[in-house]
Amino acid sequence: MSSKSPNPHPRHPAVLAVEAKRAADVQLRIADAITAFAGSMGFVYVHVVLFAVWMLLVEKNPWPTLTLVVSLEAIFLSTFVMIGQNRQSAFQQAKADHDFNQSELELKTNTQLTREIHALTTELHRRVVDPNSPGQG
Repeated sequence: MSSKSPNPHPRHPAVLAVEAKRAADVQLRIADAITAFAGSMGFVYVHVVLFAVWMLLVEKNPWPTLTLVVSLEAIFLSTFVMIGQNRQSAFQQAKADHDFNQSELELKTNTQLTREIHALTTELHRRVVDPNSPGQG
């Protein structure tokens, strides 16, 4: 008897495929790391400290440079958001396609089973109702 218990929550094949793709691609891993950090409170705290230090200690008139830096950062962050949305959309489509294919396969299997049960039931009924009919062997 194996000491390993079956996984109570198996992972969806589309999830496994996306995780494998991300693990294999350095650019995707970097984008994931940036997106994870940019979507955290740590990102906010780092920016509050950096901007406060910059405005109070580094430059006498920080606004022109600060505006440029913040604008450039906003451009890059919005690009990462759009990349993330595109990847999420592709993942959802792959998952939906897989689920659809599985549902269709299940429907075909159930239809075939229903037809076979009907044929067996018809044959059983024929034999019980008319036990002397031809084909009895």
